[in-house]
Formats: sequence, C-alpha cells, structure tokens
Amino acid sequence: MLTIRPAAPADVPAILDLIRALAEYEREPQAAIATRSDLLRDGFGPTPRFRCLLAELAPPASPQSTSGAPNPAGFALYFYNYSTWRGHAGVYIEDLFVYPQFRNRGIGKALLAQVAAVAVAEGCPRVEWAVLNWNRLAIDFYDSIGAQPMSEWTTMRLSGAALTRLGRPQRP
Repeated sequence: MLTIRPAAPADVPAILDLIRALAEYEREPQAAIATRSDLLRDGFGPTPRFRCLLAELAPPASPQSTSGAPNPAGFALYFYNYSTWRGHAGVYIEDLFVYPQFRNRGIGKALLAQVAAVAVAEGCPRVEWAVLNWNRLAIDFYDSIGAQPMSEWTTMRLSGAALTRLGRPQRP
C-alpha cells in the first residue's frame, strides 16, 4: 500500500539517500553534498526553506517479514516562489524522484498530485519544476499529466567564484 506523508526530522537519513540516488541517476553524484545538518536546519528548523513529501510502500505481508516498516520509495522536495505578475506564491519542485525498482506504479504521479493538492489548498496558481533535456521518460510522463514545457525561458545560474565576485560589497 502506498502512503504519501510530510517528512519529519527522523526522515532526514532517508531523504539524503533519495537525494544521492537522484544525483547518481542524473549523472552527478559528486554534486550531492547536502548533509544531515543542512536538511535539518533548512527543512525542520525555525525558518523552514523547503517542504518534503515521502512516498512509502508497505512491505507485503509474509512470514519472512519481521520489521513491517514501510520502504521509502520516492520523494518530492518543494518550496515556494512568488510571481510578481500573478501576485501570488507558487510552488517550485526542486526534486521529484522514485527509486527505479518502484517506478511504473503511479508513485511519481501520486507525489505530483499531492504537491498539486497543497498548491490548490494554499491558493497557489501554479507548480513548476525543471527536467533534464535528456530525460525523455520524465518528459513524456509530464506531458501525459498536462504539464507544458516553457521553451521560451532559459534557466540561468550564478554560483561559485562568479557568485562570490558579484556578491562582494561594491565601493562607490
């Protein structure tokens, strides 16, 4: 049985495992440097910067099963952005990932549906996310649920030395 629930601080190790698995899938395992304390601070501290939903599957009942604990199958990590044109907050999904062995069971769609339900309940007029151009399976899935690519926009990123250089205090 599939359960989707908000993550709690005790889930941080499972979230880190999911983040690392996603980074591996996206061919950048070295880029996943988030730590337990980073996630605790930014997701569960006094000023949360993100929310996270966990998808769990209950193990099948069998005489060999001893724990009965649900298995983390995937997650959606999201935060709020703001549209000045719309005058409303929106939801941005930073990560949506389902372990390969749990795919094709509706888990990704269920996670997206839960994020959409949060957006609707909170009056957010849109949910946005990015997908790698080579990830045809994901793109086809997103097309199937009615998501539309925003091909007229190019995502820009400022980081590392360029960010530091630009962010230095300027002298008049």
